[in-house]
Amino acid sequence: MQRFPLSADRFGEILQAPLGFAIGMIVGTAWYFSIPFEPDVRVVWGLTIAVFAGGWLGLKWQAPRGVMYAWILVCGLVFGVAAGSAATLRAQHATVEKAMGPVLVEGWVTDAQPSRTGVRLVLDIHAIDGLNASETPNTVRLTHILSLNTEPGRFVRCWAVLRPPPQPVIAGDYDFARQAWFSGLGAVGYVQGRCRGGALGAPRTWTRQADLQVAKWRRRLAQHVRAAAGDRAGGFAAALASGDRSFMPQSDQEALRAAGLAHLLAISGLHMGIVGGLVFLFVWRGLALVEPIALRVSVKKPAAMTALIACAVYLIISGASVSTQRAFIMSAVLFGAVLFDRTALSLRSLSIAMIAILVLAPWSVLTPGFQMSFAATGALIATYEGWQNLQRKRGLVRRKGVSFWLKSLVVTSTVSSFATMPFAMYHFDRVAGLGIFANLFAMPIISMVSAPLAALALLLAPLGGDSLALRLFGLSLEGVLKIAHVFAGFGEARWLTLPAMPPAALGWFAAAIAIYVTDLRALPKAVSVMLICILAGVTWHLSAKARIHFAPSGELFLEHASGAVDRIELRNGPGLPPLRFIDAPISQVCEIGTPCILQSEWVTIVYADNTIVEEGLQVTSPIGTVKTRIPWSDVIQENGVTLERRRDGFVKRDKPACGHRPWRACAED
Repeated sequence: MQRFPLSADRFGEILQAPLGFAIGMIVGTAWYFSIPFEPDVRVVWGLTIAVFAGGWLGLKWQAPRGVMYAWILVCGLVFGVAAGSAATLRAQHATVEKAMGPVLVEGWVTDAQPSRTGVRLVLDIHAIDGLNASETPNTVRLTHILSLNTEPGRFVRCWAVLRPPPQPVIAGDYDFARQAWFSGLGAVGYVQGRCRGGALGAPRTWTRQADLQVAKWRRRLAQHVRAAAGDRAGGFAAALASGDRSFMPQSDQEALRAAGLAHLLAISGLHMGIVGGLVFLFVWRGLALVEPIALRVSVKKPAAMTALIACAVYLIISGASVSTQRAFIMSAVLFGAVLFDRTALSLRSLSIAMIAILVLAPWSVLTPGFQMSFAATGALIATYEGWQNLQRKRGLVRRKGVSFWLKSLVVTSTVSSFATMPFAMYHFDRVAGLGIFANLFAMPIISMVSAPLAALALLLAPLGGDSLALRLFGLSLEGVLKIAHVFAGFGEARWLTLPAMPPAALGWFAAAIAIYVTDLRALPKAVSVMLICILAGVTWHLSAKARIHFAPSGELFLEHASGAVDRIELRNGPGLPPLRFIDAPISQVCEIGTPCILQSEWVTIVYADNTIVEEGLQVTSPIGTVKTRIPWSDVIQENGVTLERRRDGFVKRDKPACGHRPWRACAED
């Protein structure tokens, strides 16, 4: 009986079966985390078993190939839903149910990262005053405003105000509560005064002890690299080496974001690829020089194993964030392919990496890191495979000279920028307009100078001779920072502000990238991608509407159809502003005790607090006679109110109801 060859079959010689399964998983997990209700676990796993059983029967009875192609996609889809459901069950943990404090919080510092208002401390909790063991969250994140006199690995006591992880304030905003749920974060808040060191020893469990020890090593590595790399770029060097950004000035971080170089700050595929790639290259070439070994052993395999071990060490030292785990899995697949004599960088390797990540961390499918990294990697693999096929057809011999290197640099920067652009526009409503050019100038320094110097420092560290290499490493990063500040200094032209992209448009853009990656035919691929991108653009354009957002922080946001945002401060509210508009400058401040009239070409808003008239906001549209009054109590109770402009006035947008997903609990009074 002929078996269906899953590993080699293609969808009409267009789509590999593992990639089809991975695409199905992406769709399934995205659906699971987007729906407003929690599916019944029994239904999910029953359907999964039934689908896989049906596929087994199809294999046994030799079903038509078209049916098997559809089965692969459906299997991936239901398995993605099942993976999401299983991850939700695994992530069950205690969370703070309502705002409380100030209360005494005791725990061990596992991370300290800078923020706009201070330092964000992540504490592995020992006890919280007023909560029993079953009610105490495992992890809490606190903002420390005053000068910090502690560091990761230390036990501290803090008087803090705690609240549940915040829910989205407006529809479509970043769901921090969902990310916090799967990260084990049970509360957020701020410190009143200063955290003080304590005398309590290490935690009882060995896993928590190991986490604290890693945090100490990570901090020591960051301090060592910062001191050796120099004052100007020491913080940047520490961030690249350990993922610890606490030594990096906020101005440098903002410049990297504005220049489109923020991807350098996240320990991801770039850093893991540099570490693993350089270790692989050094060991491979070094063993090739030893004749007895080179003649008897395939030196690529011990080099791949050594590189894999180096990547695992880097994963642990850098903090093992979700993006770092994703990069490690991709590196493990790549070097594993070398060990088993497979093509190291191919769509099949990419598919295996996606499947592994979606099994381990399925919630990451909705994060920009997952979407942008795999879109860029897939597009680059497809581009270079097409380039090689074209050279083979023309009978050209691939030459690795300066010309090829320059072409590769331009192609890599351009393709990755265009592949990630739709996701940047969806998640951040803007894109660095000069990011392609900034990467063209910065990435040669990173790949040709900074990376070899970092690898040299790693090799010399056991001998105590890494100081000079780290100093040169810091000098190279000073050049990268200069490039970032130059491109960030072009004023408002550095950003392309865009209207909010609807999920449907993002889906079309994702489909275009999927076709670009999987279709092997050049002309049909180009036509299909172009038509789908046009359809995505039309969907985006037709969905662009002006909106009014009333935030529980006491701020009003006017979102114009063009994407521009006006931020008006009305009062001091108890909530938070939308994360999407956290960087928007304040354009107007209303004085307390006097009516405030806000007028534009499409709306007039009158706000008054309770010292003048009935407290609230009255919205009038110039294009109609419909008036809307929003009491301030509604804004607080509903955690934000959004009005969307329509022809005959405004329509209130509903947000997902609380209580229907584990990470979307209803707030208690």
